[in-house]
Amino acid sequence: MLRTNLTFLSFIERFCTENKEADITLKSFKAGYKFIEQGEKISNIYIIKDGISKCFISEENGKDFIIEFLGKGEVVGELEALKKITCLCNVAAISDVTAYVIPHHLFLSLINKNSEFTILLLQELSTRIIQTSTRASFQQLYTLEYALLKLLKLQADEHISISKEDMAAYLGISVRSFNRSLKQIITKGDFNTSEFKNILQVAHMKKLLSNL
Repeated sequence: MLRTNLTFLSFIERFCTENKEADITLKSFKAGYKFIEQGEKISNIYIIKDGISKCFISEENGKDFIIEFLGKGEVVGELEALKKITCLCNVAAISDVTAYVIPHHLFLSLINKNSEFTILLLQELSTRIIQTSTRASFQQLYTLEYALLKLLKLQADEHISISKEDMAAYLGISVRSFNRSLKQIITKGDFNTSEFKNILQVAHMKKLLSNL
């Protein structure tokens, strides 16, 4: 549910230290800021240093579908740079985000000239395919309530707040269905497993739900 790539992050930090003349900047974005917009031409590739973002598609009917939550080391904009196409999706900060900003021409140059970077990028893209397949299987095998609990656990683990609109968009359901599932979880109270025991403590659960 939260993608990270610490190896990629380590590489770009080392590269910036060793190549101070490289045209790579570090920028900060406030929570809610959309730093990649669907349909626009890409000019920069971003590698997240700190914070959490959401990658989502806005449909013609006005609804959003969240593809994934992105954390440290995740790269965005790379597919558009490689294919020379407009942005396939939006990327917006959920928490305050700091990211390395790489001009697309430098990004393409690194692919051509730096084998380590190219290998890391290929591994990143391969991991995404695997995780996308895993998510599809997860949605078939587990209940909606279980997936919702995983999202609540993510918030508890990362000390962040995700709106119920965003959680519904990630789960691919309406806010009404989300509210109904949330009510069922509270009513059942039967997910007292080692995985969820910390978030299902009454006090902690109320704290998480108070923001929804």
